[in-house]
Formats: sequence, structure tokens, C-alpha cells
Amino acid sequence: MSAGALTWRKASRSTNNGGNCVELASFAETVAVRDSKDPEGARLLVERAAFAALLVEVKSGTTG
Repeated sequence: MSAGALTWRKASRSTNNGGNCVELASFAETVAVRDSKDPEGARLLVERAAFAALLVEVKSGTTG
């Protein structure tokens, strides 16, 4: 997977002043996650359903 093949998105509340951010991109049935400070670095691929479940937990505050 090349970085140019994906459309990366940063959270709308992120700023462009070098904050600690992750970027997401849709890729088939997965969500690709990368560090915005290292766009050519490692990427984490997470199944879409697992990522959706993680977001539910984060929003509800049940992650620990």
C-alpha cells in the first residue's frame, strides 16, 4: 500500500501546529491509521467493524 494511494483524513479538531494527531484512511474493509508526524512511517490496519467498536467505546468512556 503506498501513501499516495490513500486519502488520509485528520480529525477536524486537529490543528496544523505540530500537535499529536493520527490520520485515518479507508482501505477496502479496513481503516488505515498513521501518525501525522511520520506520514511515511508504519501504518496500522484495523478491520472496519473492530474500528467502529473501538470508537463506540472511546465515545462512551469505557476504554481503560
